[in-house]
Amino acid sequence: MSSENVTREESLDPEDWQLMRALGQRMVDDMLTYLQTVRDRHVWQPLPTEVKAYFNQPLPIESQGPEKTYQDFLEYVLPHPMGNIHPRFWGWVIGTGTPLGMLADMLAAGMNPNVGGADHVANYVESQVLDWCKEMLAYPTEASGLLVSGGSMANLVGLTVARNNKADFDLRQQGIYASPRRMTLYGSNETHSSVQKAVELLGLGSDSFRQIPVNKDFQIDLSELEIAIARDREAGCQPFCIVGNAGTVNTGAIDDLDTLASICCREKLWFHVDGAFGALANLSPELRPLVAGMEKADSLAFDLHKWMYIPYEVGCALVRQEEAHRKAFALTPDYLTHSDRGLAGGKIWFSDYGVQLSRGFRALKVWMSLKEHGVQKYGRLIQQNVDQANYLAKLVENSADLQLLAPVPLNIVCFRFTSDQLNDESLNELNKELLIQLHESGVAAPSYTLINGRYALRVAITNHRSRRQDFETLVGEVVRLGNKLLQ
Repeated sequence: MSSENVTREESLDPEDWQLMRALGQRMVDDMLTYLQTVRDRHVWQPLPTEVKAYFNQPLPIESQGPEKTYQDFLEYVLPHPMGNIHPRFWGWVIGTGTPLGMLADMLAAGMNPNVGGADHVANYVESQVLDWCKEMLAYPTEASGLLVSGGSMANLVGLTVARNNKADFDLRQQGIYASPRRMTLYGSNETHSSVQKAVELLGLGSDSFRQIPVNKDFQIDLSELEIAIARDREAGCQPFCIVGNAGTVNTGAIDDLDTLASICCREKLWFHVDGAFGALANLSPELRPLVAGMEKADSLAFDLHKWMYIPYEVGCALVRQEEAHRKAFALTPDYLTHSDRGLAGGKIWFSDYGVQLSRGFRALKVWMSLKEHGVQKYGRLIQQNVDQANYLAKLVENSADLQLLAPVPLNIVCFRFTSDQLNDESLNELNKELLIQLHESGVAAPSYTLINGRYALRVAITNHRSRRQDFETLVGEVVRLGNKLLQ
């Protein structure tokens, strides 16, 4: 067959590597400048109508090339971020990322491995990161673990193992409907919504999640918890798990984890700790006593993209009993049979410990970040954020126009603008409008919650770029906007 009749074979690699190299170097330079100058920009601004309209364009049919594609990114994407890399972003519980973490993601994408299994280096990197996580949190070295997308998935992993391990039958084979009794689990009414989602996804039904009242410090009421467990046993239910909070999302409250561990031991229940951000308080010697008992958990969920400032997305699930963890997820068809030698060899198959078979190399940015900074610096930054929260709380308490609405045990401050002229309902509406105007001004971005029916401006500090003057700016702007809205 002549060469003229052979169909030209294509690739997605560039035809001109030098041009791609130059473009890549420009991208790196642009993004480092973007991070370096973040304080000079607004935290957040509403997307212009024309930008939103741009994203209604039809599917591209022909190539427009990498240079034009990057120009579109610069014009329509980069100038309109969520804002969480900014020093005055304190919304929800969202981390800030770092320059080397950004570059590590580029390196991981360049290697582009599937970290589901097989004998290659990415699995060993993740295995070491998991060992480091266990060491950081004083968790047993023989425990198993898995890097996941975030705390929601980590909670799902831990609670899946809990449900399967405590069931009186082969749940994977027979399904939840084979249970002779309703399986029930317990957590405070401040527990994150991802736990209820996990309960629903596991087929238990949200009615099986007993949400226990909290005390004045927003910790689970231990006496109410014990009453609920006893009541369910008398009713023929099967209590199987208690979820302890190491930092609630509303106020940063930490349950009495030591006592919860003791109750679980006595009642033969699984002890799961949701430490989405608060678990990492263990890195600070001063804060470590607050999470005492966490190391006794049967499973532990936490995020590295929150209070360790790693770029999104990376969370972690640790499980004390490796066998129970593997038994909950492992499934090895012929085409995934593990080998003693060759590429399909190796002892590390993370697909045996979670839902995903296709898994990205998210461990690399954690591995490189810990090597870059060292764990002690992370502990100092976590302590710094807590000190900043206490500083903000004092600013609030010293202002006649502001009211602190909850204790500040960790890094979350809930407060509101207040006035003797208005009742609580009117104050709620005023503070809602105040927060929207604060966001739209681009000055700062806290989020919001309800504390005992009162609308709160909620400042969650998981930001290594924040400085004390940023909180002074926040307080000054809240007071200014609040008094303006009173007029």
